[in-house]
This record gives sequence, structure tokens and C-alpha cells, in this order.
Amino acid sequence: MPKYLLAHDLGTSGNKATLYTTEGQLVKSAVYSYDTRYFNQNWAEQNADDWWEAVCVTTRNIMEGINKEDVLAVSFSGQMMGCLCVDKNGVPLRDAIIWADMRAVQEAGAIKEKIGSQEFYRITGHRPSASYSIEKLMWVKNHEPEIYRNTYKMLNAKDYIIYKLTGQFVTEYSDASGTNALDLNTFEWSDDIIDASGIDGDKLPVLKESTYVVGNVSSKVADEIGLSTKTAVVCGGGDGLCSAVGAGCVEEGIAYNYIGSSSWIAITTDKPIFDEKMRTFNWAHIIPGKISPCGTMQAAGGSYSWLKNEICKIECLQAEEKGVSPYDIINQAVEKSPVGARGLIYLPYLMGERSPRWNPNARGGFIGLTMEHKREDLFRAVLEGVTMNLNIILGIFKEHEDIKEMIVIGGGAKGRVWRQILADVYGLKILKPNYLEEATSMGAAITAGVGIGVFKDFSVTDKFIRIEDVQQPTPSNQDKYRKMMDIFDSCYYALEDIFDKLSV
Repeated sequence: MPKYLLAHDLGTSGNKATLYTTEGQLVKSAVYSYDTRYFNQNWAEQNADDWWEAVCVTTRNIMEGINKEDVLAVSFSGQMMGCLCVDKNGVPLRDAIIWADMRAVQEAGAIKEKIGSQEFYRITGHRPSASYSIEKLMWVKNHEPEIYRNTYKMLNAKDYIIYKLTGQFVTEYSDASGTNALDLNTFEWSDDIIDASGIDGDKLPVLKESTYVVGNVSSKVADEIGLSTKTAVVCGGGDGLCSAVGAGCVEEGIAYNYIGSSSWIAITTDKPIFDEKMRTFNWAHIIPGKISPCGTMQAAGGSYSWLKNEICKIECLQAEEKGVSPYDIINQAVEKSPVGARGLIYLPYLMGERSPRWNPNARGGFIGLTMEHKREDLFRAVLEGVTMNLNIILGIFKEHEDIKEMIVIGGGAKGRVWRQILADVYGLKILKPNYLEEATSMGAAITAGVGIGVFKDFSVTDKFIRIEDVQQPTPSNQDKYRKMMDIFDSCYYALEDIFDKLSV
């Protein structure tokens, strides 16, 4: 009989449970959505009980027809950079403040005054920002002092589920690196950051490796969740880092590019990459002792989605008639447009920008439109603009690492025409694996297997991942894109002042 590894991916919109055999076969998956409450312009919260319900419902669904004794371990990937305050009994004291919440701007400014941005970056691998957990907990202390006083631990999403399953308050290094309180040089909570924040360091959970076996499923919840008390609970990691494992980015020289609503490029190294301009940041990897330098842009697939929804009404109708995805129709049109989209540039800053610009006021736009441009040129320009923006991030990493190839995952990696643009702009071989949207949960499942000793190490990704398509860069296209890159960059800087005026 096969043995199984269960993974849960606690994302922003819901939880996806996946069941894999120890031979790397995806057997089942189940999804359960939950709500995010957006209010006060840039506040975003979720109910932690919804996370638990989602995990229980999807587990029970996935376990139908499966002998619970055959599930060897359960592990997690989870949304990062959140702040859930719980008491000594693990009871949430308020809704979780999630990664998308930006209320803690003053707190980020306060900690920046005490520790300069460069020093902060050299400690944590990140800039001070309202995005991160420690700044959010500072906000709770300043605005909800009673809740802060009663807070025993601050947890992220997956860590709360681990507590529910085992009764243990733990986190691991990848999620901890998203709190902005972890010293990436020592893999310990930073005393300097804790002192500057004014936060009680005891409110942070115990640090463990991602492969750490926290315990077994507690008898208190085994029936509720539908698992055996013999099933081991392994920490897992933050979603971005689990996706690195699921993409096969487990050794130096390999980069991966996730293309979803947002997009990032990340690599695996032995030490952080500190960019002088702080355009990129660093996570602790799932693999013990490793680092994942990363750069994330805001609206990658988001730009393509905007294009589909607002400009491609005709293509959407055609897709409905043919019973295919609108993106299939759009991609066919892109192929009719020449490389460079007849001199049309698209700036992909529909939501401001993180890497490489770090400018919340940045705006999107088409530059160079003429009467000669056709619809397909706009389509191609969007894909090229997103890719050129990502190429700036890649260029930062190329200064430090010899990157030989790029693995692409996420929904945006499905289209062959976009993968060819990636190859030509990056100047790298582009690899498309068999799993594009399951990489995150797969990374958690692999982590579970390594944790319980079913797998020797993370090289087992070869068992799970099969490369289905390889695209090589076309030299003539590379030459054209190199010239366009300079124009793309110049367009951004020429419009910086305009962006600021438009944001007032």
C-alpha cells in the first residue's frame, strides 16, 4: 500500500490541501476559501478560526477513501508577514493582521529612526516596512495595549495550525525571516531589533528548522481533522520558500521565477545578498542554513489580468465561444506582434512597486503609442514590460551568482509565448516543470518527507519534478531586448516626478 504526505497551503484567499505519495505522485487536492476583511483603506484582517476550519474541511475531504494510518506526516506552507496575537491557551485575542495590511507606517518609521535602514537591512535582509510582523505587533502595543499585554505569542498562519495540532508554540526560520525580527547572520531573534521595537522578545515563538518534527497530531483534534495520532506534524515554511523547494531551486546556480498576480525571482545561496540600493531582500530558506535572496514585483500576472479584463473583451468572447482560456486567445495574438511590439513600452506599475523600484507612487502606462500600433502590440508590450522589470531584479543577482537557468512556475508560466519572452530578455534557458501551481504545496510535502526521514535530503525534488519543456534564448531577439532595456529604465526615471504629482 502507498504511504502519503499531506500538505496544506494557507494562502490569502483560502487553503489548498494536497496529498502526495512518497514516490512523488499527486493523488488528491481540495480547496476551501475564506474571507479577508479590508477596511480603513489599507487594513487587512482574517479570522484565524477560518484557517482552522479550512484545514479541517480540506483534510476530511482529501482523506475519503484513504487509510489515515498511511499518512505519515502533515506539513504546511503559509502566508507570511502576519501578526496573530494569542494567549497562553492559544486562543486568538483579535483577528490576524495579514501581510497585505499597511497600517503600521508610523511604527516602521519609528524603528527606522532607531536603527538606520542600511543597518536594519544588514541584520534582517529586509527594509523596515509596515508589511512585516514586528511592525504590526508594535502597532498592537501602541493602539491595543490590553491585547498586547495579554499576548503570549505572536504567530503566523501555519504556526497557529501547528499549535492547534500539537499544543506547541513554534515557528521556523523561513517564516521568522518575514517578521523583520530575525538576524539572518545568526539565525536567532535579533536583540537589536527587539530592543529598538520595544517589543517583549518572549512574545516571539521558539525557532526551529523547517524540517523539525513538532510532534504528532493530538488526540484532542484527531477526530475533528480526520488524521491519525501517529501522523507526524512537521513545521514546513513560508509560502514563498516552499515554492522554491517545489520549483527545484535547492542548490546554487539555479533561479526560479514565480509568475502569479505578483511575481518574484529568487535563488539559493549560502549567505545573504545585500544590494547597496536595497532593491532586493533575503529570506531564510527551507533548506537548513541556506538563504533565498529574492525580488518581488507587484503587478506581473496582475498586469496581464488587467489587460484581459479591461482591454480584451473581444478575446474573452472568442474564448467563451471556443471553450478555451482567454489567455490562449491573447497569446495567439501576441505571436502576431514583432519582438519589441513595434517600439511600444509598457510600465507595469499598476500597484506602485516593490522590487526593483520601491516606489508606492509609481504608475503604469504605455509609452510610444502611434497610429501604426495594433491590439496585439499592446498585448506583447505588457508581457515584455513585466519581463523587463523582472530582468532588473535578475541582473542584481547575476552580479553575485553564476545563474545558468531559470525554472518558471505559477499560472503565468503556462503560455509558451511568454516563456520565450522570458528566455530572450533574461538570456537564460527557461525550464517549465510538470507542476506549475502545485509547487508551493509540493515544497511543504517534500519538507515533511525530509523531516521524518523518508527522504534523505532535498535532492529528492528530482523524484517529484519533471521538466516538460525547455526554451532557449534567440540571439537576435536578445540584441533587440538589450536595447529596449535601456529605454525601459529611462522611461521610469523620466516619469518619477510625474508619478509623485499624480499620487497627490
